[in-house]
Amino acid sequence: MFKLITKTIAAVAIVSVALFGSANAKTLKIETHFTANSPNGEVAAQFAKNVEMFSGGSLKVEMFYSSSVSGKSAEVFNSAQTGIIDCDMTGAGYQTGKNAAFQFAGDVMGGYDTPYQQYDFLKFPGAQDAVDNLYNKYGMTLIGWWIPGHESLISSVPIPDVASIKDFKFRSPPGMESMIFAELGAKPIVMDFGEVPTALQTGLIDGADYSSLATNTAGGHYEQNKYATYPGFHSMPADHLACNSKVWKKLKKHEKGAMKAGIEIAGRTITSLVERKNAEAVKQLMAEGVTLHDWAPSERAKFRASALKAWETWKTKSPEAAQLIEMHKAYMKANGIL
Repeated sequence: MFKLITKTIAAVAIVSVALFGSANAKTLKIETHFTANSPNGEVAAQFAKNVEMFSGGSLKVEMFYSSSVSGKSAEVFNSAQTGIIDCDMTGAGYQTGKNAAFQFAGDVMGGYDTPYQQYDFLKFPGAQDAVDNLYNKYGMTLIGWWIPGHESLISSVPIPDVASIKDFKFRSPPGMESMIFAELGAKPIVMDFGEVPTALQTGLIDGADYSSLATNTAGGHYEQNKYATYPGFHSMPADHLACNSKVWKKLKKHEKGAMKAGIEIAGRTITSLVERKNAEAVKQLMAEGVTLHDWAPSERAKFRASALKAWETWKTKSPEAAQLIEMHKAYMKANGIL
């Protein structure tokens, strides 16, 4: 699991023993949409500590939680872009209005089977250049991803395969996901996160795309809705660490290494944590009589085929989208995913 970070950490550790003086330490202001006391917030806090340690004290991180500077999650990127803060720790999915290509740096819908496949994508020849081409256009640099894992659908009706989602009326985020599910016969309804619990309780919707199995379980969403898809297959949002390019370029080599090592550790930590929490949720839900639908490979292939149609549509939206989509497809074919 940790093979991707071994070389980076080793390099940073060697430099760190020199203990660069902290008297002239630089401080980076990083904003996230996570709350400080959430598991993600706690991982972000540890990331800040790791960066300081890995840099030998020459670089410090000041975290701002709950989008407290920008006010809204979708505005954090803009705050970093304009220099109000230094780095954005939210997700590219919020920026698809700027450029459709951010969909493929934020949630490669119907794409990867595991977070580790997507982490590996950035190591594929040309992939980092394609991502950099997108972020650099807006004066930003992607430092790395942290990916919790697949989301699971909440449902009041059985959804064991593609055929079963015909007329399935569920909460969906706008954009690509709604397009894919509508193509398969479902009836996606776009609504805010805050509206979902009431809509489920009143039967306004049959189900919802909300979060991971563990988060859905903690929210009590399966108490009335006795069906779920698990492991998930449709959506795997990636959070990112992206910094203002001018700020990034001014960092010393070992400080950049500290940041990259820090976010890679944060990513593997949150991925592992969610996997463990999901496993605990499975035991709880099975004891409560909830049915977990693990779609067969043939059914997952049908969904992926529909997703790939949507990808082709997305390619026309911007040159960066076309470049990034082709790079994902090349990587997936090279690794037997497609």
